[in-house]
Order: sequence, then structure tokens, then C-alpha cells
Amino acid sequence: MSSSHSGGEALEGNADFQPDFSKGLLPAIAQDCDSGEVLMLAYMNADAWRKTLETGEAHYWSRSRKELWHKGGTSGNVQKVRSARLDCDNDTILLLIEQIGGAACHTGRRSCFYRELKQGSVRECSPQVFDPKKVYGR
Repeated sequence: MSSSHSGGEALEGNADFQPDFSKGLLPAIAQDCDSGEVLMLAYMNADAWRKTLETGEAHYWSRSRKELWHKGGTSGNVQKVRSARLDCDNDTILLLIEQIGGAACHTGRRSCFYRELKQGSVRECSPQVFDPKKVYGR
């Protein structure tokens, strides 16, 4: 995909393109729009979907805090949504995003999928971009 994205335009909503929230919270995968790297998995409800479409930035539902969550609202590592896809059952969302600040994970890493088991060895495979203690104070 091309990097010639314009900055802040919101996604256009379409009544025929709606996730099926009657099934409850839906998984939402954030994937880098240029490299294809999977950065994280979170969950969306109808409010998070609507806010994402309105702002063009990823919003999710925090299952632990039980509240709407603007990704990067605290850290500054926001996700600019370049396109959204739905699976064949309309119950999984794929966001193709531009990750601002380089880190999608609250641990300060590029990807939440930063540990890898390969050929019997575990290694870290995603770089640390920021120190979470300095950003979140914990």
C-alpha cells in the first residue's frame, strides 16, 4: 500500500458496511497499512466503531476498564485508520492503520506480538520504542 495518505480525514460511513454487534464485542485487528505487520488485537463495540469512523483514529472498548478507549490518547501513539475491512460474517474487524509514534503495545513495543517461539527457542521479535513507566507512570 502507498504511504501517500492524507492526514486527518475521517472514514466515510456506509450503512451497508456495518459490523454485527448483536454478537457482542467484536475482535478488531490493527495491521500496519504499509508493511502488513499485525500490531495488536483489541475489541470494539458499536460506540468504538462509530467513534473510529467519525475521527479516522482507532477507538476500542477496554474490557478491563469497561470504557471506550482512544488508542494513543495517553501515550500519543495513535492509530490513523486508512481503511477498515470486515470478515465474511461481519463479526471481525481489520483496521489497516498508520501507527503514529512507532508503538502499538502498552509495553512500549512496536507490536503486542513481541514474543516468538521458533525452532524451540523463545525470543523477543519486536523493538521497544518507549519506556512505559515514563509514559504511564507505572
